[in-house]
Amino acid sequence: MVHSAYDSFQLVNNSPTKIDAIESYGATLLLSCSDGSLKIYVPESSAGETRSPTSDFHLQTLELKKDPYVLERTINGFSKKPMLAMEVLKSRELLLSLSESIAFHRLPSLETLAVITKAKGANAYSWDERRGFLCFARQKRVCIFRHDGGRGFVEVKEFGIPDTVKSMSWCGENICVGIRREYMILNATNGALSEVFPSGRIAPPLVASLPSGELLLGKIRSLRSPYPLIQTVVLRNVRRLLQSNHVIIVAVDNSVYGLFPVPLGAQIVQLTASGDFEEALALCKLLPPEDSSLRAAKEQSIHIRYAHYLFENGNYEEAMEHFLASQVEITYVLPFYPSIILPKSSVMPEPEKYTDITREVPDLSRGSSGMSDDTESSPPLLVLDSEESADLESKKMSHNTLMALIKFLQKRRYSIIEKAAAEGTEEAVSDAVGNNFVSYGTSRSKKASKGRSNIPISSVARAMAATLDTALLQALILTGQSSAALELLKGLNYCNVKICEEFLQKRNQYVCLLELYKYNAMHREALKLLHKLVEDSNSDHPPPELTQKFKPEMIIEYLKPLCGTDPILVLEFSMLVLESCPTQTIELFLSGKIPADLVNSYLKQNAPNMQATYLELMLAMNENSISGNLQNEMVQIYLSEVLDWYADLNSQQKWDEKTYSPTRKKLLSALDSISGYNPEVLLKRLPPDALYEEHAILLGKMNQHELALSIYVHKVPVHAEVFLSCNALCEETCIDATCMSILRFLTFCVISIPMCIS
Repeated sequence: MVHSAYDSFQLVNNSPTKIDAIESYGATLLLSCSDGSLKIYVPESSAGETRSPTSDFHLQTLELKKDPYVLERTINGFSKKPMLAMEVLKSRELLLSLSESIAFHRLPSLETLAVITKAKGANAYSWDERRGFLCFARQKRVCIFRHDGGRGFVEVKEFGIPDTVKSMSWCGENICVGIRREYMILNATNGALSEVFPSGRIAPPLVASLPSGELLLGKIRSLRSPYPLIQTVVLRNVRRLLQSNHVIIVAVDNSVYGLFPVPLGAQIVQLTASGDFEEALALCKLLPPEDSSLRAAKEQSIHIRYAHYLFENGNYEEAMEHFLASQVEITYVLPFYPSIILPKSSVMPEPEKYTDITREVPDLSRGSSGMSDDTESSPPLLVLDSEESADLESKKMSHNTLMALIKFLQKRRYSIIEKAAAEGTEEAVSDAVGNNFVSYGTSRSKKASKGRSNIPISSVARAMAATLDTALLQALILTGQSSAALELLKGLNYCNVKICEEFLQKRNQYVCLLELYKYNAMHREALKLLHKLVEDSNSDHPPPELTQKFKPEMIIEYLKPLCGTDPILVLEFSMLVLESCPTQTIELFLSGKIPADLVNSYLKQNAPNMQATYLELMLAMNENSISGNLQNEMVQIYLSEVLDWYADLNSQQKWDEKTYSPTRKKLLSALDSISGYNPEVLLKRLPPDALYEEHAILLGKMNQHELALSIYVHKVPVHAEVFLSCNALCEETCIDATCMSILRFLTFCVISIPMCIS
């Protein structure tokens, strides 16, 4: 896009003779005229200043001024033939001239030091100041010479070309030549030619070298592909084009113009205002190193304006790249997405904080160019009616816009989360150190939180992290990336619990919601939700929003890590699955190493019907894991159930001593196999005229074997238990070895043997 890179100013007007060649040295202009004279012009503002004879050229450091020039003196007979070109070689204090040949003159005396005779008839040349190389064109040949450091030159190369060279300039280690009506690059090593672009139908190809290493060609075009037109300066009959310091000197027939560069800041303003953001950013790179802070500010402003432009035109991803490059806060971009809910702690930037940053950079103003930085101001905000606003919101919440936002947030996330985490670590260390030095008598105390849900986010870094993660989670869900959202919640994150909870609930994102609760140590909420999901999954008509089946085992898996930190919560919610998954639940109690007494006490209070099941499974898994107290508890439970069962049957006059319910069988087995209970206490609970087998076992445990055997003989239906009691008594009599015991034992055996045989 066209903009003003140079301001044209007439330096010399109406020279009395036609100008053949022109050169400058410092603030002085040297004009070689058609009458063979050399005219020296100085700025009108400095005309008449006293200078020593040797100071005319030597040690001049001034640049050409944007000022009318006046004739200071004339050197007649400087050349015999019309001068084609001349150039001041500052580092060597020489003046190079091209007339009938190429000659070198000492400055300031202008005496001739050397003449290159092979250059006779040359029509163009170019001098490489850095390497001391001279190239010139003669007819259809290009010759290259090297200065030997003294008065002479050494020939290096010579190449043939297809036509007469009209202009030429070194371009790095190659040569740009103007042939016919086009520009070409000549390889100075092998002579290969490559085309650049045509010069135009009318104007001859003119080329000049710039200090940056770039070339100024007759169109003043950018050399970046695709070589766009930058500016057109209308000057007729241009005879010479010359680069002098930062000014381009243009000689027409009887006048001299200076093309003074417009300050880069002003050019950047022009380009930005006209929407040529890429070119504006490219020019920012040319700002001097000492203006790095100004350059950064300017680039930021351009990136922001460019991003706005791209976003409004549907290039969302590219827009986000420029927001990234501008380094604006994420809170500057998020208002583009009004449907994404943000925490109240989000600090929004002031409206004009970024959009018109060049107003604060006066050094980049155009200055004398007459153009103001006002063109950089922010575009006015459009007031839309409700329908347009709705359409715009719908557009901005589309899949593509959200995908662009996700990439933007993900690229910014690492640094933001890193800062937030660092602040959290510093606070934790500070608190830990502070707690060790609390003075005596202070009431300060700190409680370790069970999660971050109750921690107020007061720092800027963590507030920004909360804003980012909260927005990122919503964008991921809205674009159907539930798995990515789950990964976000599983790792270090600062998602706002309240906002994300409501958002996930509305969209039935239960797995993510569970992870949100879990990460923030909201285990009660997570377990309540999980229990409801399990119930809904197992119902006859599951809700349609359930996209997967939730099983009771999921509750057990969730509870496992909590056994050591919150056993009461584990016990509370394990009750929900104890009946459906008794083995897994008790394995949970065992693996979590929850004290058995605590489990039993909790069951006794909250799920008494499952207490015996728990104790039974505990005993089956590990006999040594049940203490005497718990063994007694289990027997007491069995006995209570048996007594209730007996009372019920007895009231109906249906009691039969030969009847055995499952619980009575368990009771008898427990009474016989375990020893952790108190038989005297249990014996007192038994009815005197029933449950004789229980009496007999308890009496045996109390070493009252005669009574036990008597009950077996007279009250209990005979079976193998008699022999067990006899065996126990036999062992005892063998130990005691008393005759009376043997006689009693034999008496019982005589009575019981016929009955056992029958």
